[in-house]
This record gives sequence, C-alpha cells and structure tokens, in this order.
Amino acid sequence: MWRIGLVGALLLFAYPSQAQSVIRLARIANIPDQYVGGEMLRAVYARLNIKLEFEDVPGKRALALSSAGELDGEIQRIGTLSKDYPTLVRVSPAINYIEPAVFTTKLRFDVAGWDSIKDYSIGIVRGVGSSENGTQGFGRVTATTNLESLIQMLDADRFDVIVTDLFSGLAAVRKLNLQARVYPLSPPLERIDIYHYLHERHRDLVPKVGKVIEEMTASGELARLRAELVKQVLSES
Repeated sequence: MWRIGLVGALLLFAYPSQAQSVIRLARIANIPDQYVGGEMLRAVYARLNIKLEFEDVPGKRALALSSAGELDGEIQRIGTLSKDYPTLVRVSPAINYIEPAVFTTKLRFDVAGWDSIKDYSIGIVRGVGSSENGTQGFGRVTATTNLESLIQMLDADRFDVIVTDLFSGLAAVRKLNLQARVYPLSPPLERIDIYHYLHERHRDLVPKVGKVIEEMTASGELARLRAELVKQVLSES
C-alpha cells in the first residue's frame, strides 16, 4: 500500500468538536490512483464532518459490494457507470482524471488512440471500466485481478502491451523495480474525467458532496492536493 503522508493537513478541514459520521467506500486494491482519489475525497468529506473508511478489494468485487449497498460507494469511476449499476449515483463535478496509457517491454511507436493497439495482445485489470471499454471488441485481451500481477506478466512476455492509468502504471513499475524493462509509450490513449459514486441510499448527500468538490476545484485546492499526493506516491514507490 502506498503511504499517504498528508493526514495532518487533511485534519485541518475537519471539525473535531463534533461527532463524525462514517462513509465506507470501495477502493480498488493496488491501484495507486485509487489511493490518491481516496485522499482527495477524504479532504472533501472532512468539510462535511464525515469520516471516510476504505475497503480494499478487486475491481469487480468493489462494484458488487457498492452496488448492493454493502459499502457506501466508489471512490472514483468513469462517468457512465450508472448505466450498468443504477444503484450507484454519480457525484458531479468530476473528482479526478485518469490517462489510460500503453506500457510495453519491446515495442516503439506513437500511440494514436485505442485502434493503434487493437492488433496486439493486450493485458488489462479486470473491473477497470476505462480499460474494458477501450479494448471492447479487440481480439486478444486478457484481464487480470490486479495491476502488479499484470505488470509482472508483461515482464514475462505474456502480452505485447498492457493498458493502465499512466500514473498508476509508473508507480507500480517503480515499486516492482522494473523501470529498466517496462516503459510507457506516448501519448496516453486519452484523458478521462472520473467521478465519485454513492449508493442510492445516500442520494441526499450527493449534492452536498458535489458542492464541496465544485468549491475545492474552483479554488485550486483539489489540483494542488492531487499534485502533492502523486509526488508522494511516486517518491515512495
């Protein structure tokens, strides 16, 4: 797990004199950007005097738990999630963004969108909607349960390429000490805004959280916090 060292700063947003309620969110295990998004949300919810707790689970399991109401929601997912999981309500505006990117060990080419990799064997993380949607209909796609095993399989030449968020991939490659062999191609496949989701039983909370996200985005606070968190995760990998 990537350790995030901003707890003290985040507590400045809280109101310790009042009892805090608790929201439990699904967090996709071993995806660095999920940790960053979670800490950004922690600052958002602290403004509402709500404490966040996270349950680290694989991507598909996360959706099963959150959509069934066993957990209170998802940290961050693509904007169309509610089409397939109608019990999950999107909080707007976007809390974060991802840049799906191509990682490889041997190939060299300029990436020109998803179609530029369709003829290769591709590895993705199961339950990551951006990767699943982007490779839909491609002939040779294999899904694994977590990012680190995916990168290790790429290192073992099981795929030509893998797709994951650029930041998460860089952090995981560093953690596995595979920088000399596994590298990203440029540019990223696309940039995707991603959104926080709450289970429908928290529908009354959605506009309140959205308002705080909007205010912290407008002030630049969320962008500054994200930049610091990304820097810390990469330095600790």
